[in-house]
Amino acid sequence: MPAVLFVFTSCNKTLTGNQTGWYLPEAAHPYYVLKNHGITIDFASPAGPNPPVDEGSVKAFAEDAQSTEFLDDEAVREKFAAAKKLSEVDVAYYDGIFYVGGHGPVIDLASDTANIELASKFYRGGKITSAVCHGPAALVGVTDDNGRSIFAGKRVTGFSDAEEIEVGKVKDVPFLLEQRIKDLGGNYEKAAEPWGSKVVVDGNLITGQNPNSAVGVGEKILEALSK
Repeated sequence: MPAVLFVFTSCNKTLTGNQTGWYLPEAAHPYYVLKNHGITIDFASPAGPNPPVDEGSVKAFAEDAQSTEFLDDEAVREKFAAAKKLSEVDVAYYDGIFYVGGHGPVIDLASDTANIELASKFYRGGKITSAVCHGPAALVGVTDDNGRSIFAGKRVTGFSDAEEIEVGKVKDVPFLLEQRIKDLGGNYEKAAEPWGSKVVVDGNLITGQNPNSAVGVGEKILEALSK
């Protein structure tokens, strides 16, 4: 059975001191897309067990059935309790890696050396390398076999600068993701309007723009696993 590693931020504070963490629907929606098709899923984070959830996302998606199911799911709780540290992950066991968003990944995963090494192994091994919303920030230091950014010359998306401005979080993060992707040579794409669903696939790289793109990313991961 195919296996995918979900990676969560361990960061619980933004640069301005606001609470943050992983963004609930960006984990819940892809999780159930994959789980409901029999995919094995494990969790990991820089610090290991029980990474912090973005409390704002819990409130914002209190009426979202899958998000509330995810928080109450005993199997999910067990996965969080058993979450590996990134340094403990055996890449050979997995067919793909998926980075959950939230503002946290921009702060910790983007510069985490263990993460950069791990994601580079996935990408260079031809394994699915995927992320949603701020999740692609975890890939800004990742390189291909030639030492080039995996975004260089690739179609890619992620949380847009316009969306970051709209949520008033520009000062909460060390860089704006859309601009960083462009700086790394990526061919950044986004939905026609902020918060529109946008999923981009380029080779083994799968990215989604925002929370509304999380289901679509899950579906594209599933599609790639079936090939």
